[in-house]
Amino acid sequence: MSAKRYHLFEVYGIELEYMLVSNTLKPTAIVDKLLTKKAGALTSDVENGAIAWSNELVAHVVELKTNGPTADLNGLSEVFHKNIVEINQILKEFDSKLLPTAAHPLLNPLTDTELWKHSYSEVYELYNRIFNCKGHGWSNVQSTHINLPFFDDKEFEKLHAAIRIILPLIPGLCASSPIFDGKNTGFKDARLEYYKTNQKEIPELTGLVIPERVFTKVDYYATIFEPIKRAIKPYDTNHILDHHFLNSRGAIARFDRSAIEIRLVDIQECPKADIAICALIIAVLKLLVDKKWASLPEQKAWVKEDLYDILNPIIKKGEQYEILNLQYLKLFKVKHAMTVQALWQHLFQITKDNIHESHHDTLNYILTEGTLATRILKAINDDFSEAHIKKVYGKLADCLDKNNLFKS
Repeated sequence: MSAKRYHLFEVYGIELEYMLVSNTLKPTAIVDKLLTKKAGALTSDVENGAIAWSNELVAHVVELKTNGPTADLNGLSEVFHKNIVEINQILKEFDSKLLPTAAHPLLNPLTDTELWKHSYSEVYELYNRIFNCKGHGWSNVQSTHINLPFFDDKEFEKLHAAIRIILPLIPGLCASSPIFDGKNTGFKDARLEYYKTNQKEIPELTGLVIPERVFTKVDYYATIFEPIKRAIKPYDTNHILDHHFLNSRGAIARFDRSAIEIRLVDIQECPKADIAICALIIAVLKLLVDKKWASLPEQKAWVKEDLYDILNPIIKKGEQYEILNLQYLKLFKVKHAMTVQALWQHLFQITKDNIHESHHDTLNYILTEGTLATRILKAINDDFSEAHIKKVYGKLADCLDKNNLFKS
């Protein structure tokens, strides 16, 4: 997004994170070499037309993002893919390539973690001193971020209320991180299982993942930012950490750019899937904001604990979890218990006419065949040998390079 303020759903900002791996799928900490090769000199950011490339906390992850706000959500799949192809072409020189999904299945965080050493590195080093970033929750997490604008407090209230309601359902649409350390974790979205506790030393940063019931800028600062500032003060003696940067809830308010950033989306096998999922989430949010199913007071009434109680089992079971909370389902005009998969199918049918037809086949496939986590486990078929895992994830890397869906 940018410093300019936009109205609800006027523009979008999408960020996609990918891991760099060798041709044998070992993580390669060469994002600096990639960005240097592209820019002609060492840099942390490269503007490549409509898409920008930048470094992340660890030196084996690169972020691709819309280069400022865009009003065209539907053309992004091809634009992102064009950049992925270019990056893979550059990485051939280093015998490396991009790997999709929210977690590398074989990464060893103790030996494979290397922090970004260049610009902004003092912030990363401080994070490492506080939290020890040699863990899966720091060095093995790739996500899709959706940035949505608000113009003023009135729009922030509606958008934040709607986003809080939809957050619990997100892992049941896009979980893609079932395997860590070469084993089935038992969680469809193990990235989020780590996300919940990777900042446990300072619990004010992540909270309960679901943001608190705050619907104005003043209340947000008092309820979320001020406790964060107080909690980090003993650690941040040089005053280099920003409260916007520190807030790690599943959706964070960025008042510096008048946007809310949704962070619970696991990255998929290709931009075609990522953008289709973003389009569906946004379409549902529009109907919530427009009070098509539930009034604003009904949406705002939900406390973080009750929403977390719905999110938590979905992190584990994904789309197969059956939602029994009828009060929650009532927010979507659903009157009986149903699985998360059935609920997303229902929401897609309602919003289908408002989603560009280029996304329909992709969404139909995901909502019928299951999350990428489910399809990965089906392809693994209980063979967790290193050779077989590499074979399956090699196919996922091919899907990314060709912008194809993964079919197990």
